[in-house]
Amino acid sequence: MAGRQLADKWLKTEALLRNPEVAVHVPQTRIYSGEALRSVLQQFGMAVIKPVRGGGGYGVIKVTQKGGIYGFTYMSQSRHFKSFDAMFQALNRTRVGRKYIIQQGIHLARIQGRPIDYRVKVVKQNGKWVYRSMLGRLARPGLFVTNLSRGGTQLSAGEGLRRSLGNVSTRKKRAEMRSLTNKCIAIMESAFPGVGQLGFDYGIDTSGRIWIFEVNTRPQ
Repeated sequence: MAGRQLADKWLKTEALLRNPEVAVHVPQTRIYSGEALRSVLQQFGMAVIKPVRGGGGYGVIKVTQKGGIYGFTYMSQSRHFKSFDAMFQALNRTRVGRKYIIQQGIHLARIQGRPIDYRVKVVKQNGKWVYRSMLGRLARPGLFVTNLSRGGTQLSAGEGLRRSLGNVSTRKKRAEMRSLTNKCIAIMESAFPGVGQLGFDYGIDTSGRIWIFEVNTRPQ
């Protein structure tokens, strides 16, 4: 049974942020505006903007600020500007016109220069949550989005962790991801009664810290 579906990324993020144990794993997230984007770039140097509704990497744009140069990357195309205002105007012409959120950019662990993240799928069967899969998604060369629909490569979570983090215990990191998933399941079920399947998108940065990028109620 599919159960309840919820497309709004902002509502799901807000639910996670209400739990202090989980909130530390959520990148700083804001509703899209020029002021919010400028603030996130000043703080982190990188931001990812994404439509509040939608999936498959569609409309996701990486924005950067370094040494007074601003830029953004959509799919494999990058553009650079000498001022925030010029970049912001071009960005607004590029994004797909819907409501967006801004997330703090995370420097993901990589394999041969390609970023990798992880999708954990769970479903509710006979009143209990069951793990269906825990997989790595390696971005296609030249892209920063990892979605398989955008040419990403699927790996087992163990292989992805081993190849991207090297000396970190893959068993320990997978256990950490499962523990975080269990906490998130409880939060989502409490906030949105009736959900029957969940997909969690996790990133692991270069220091091994786990970040929650997104929760899907209709995981592909």
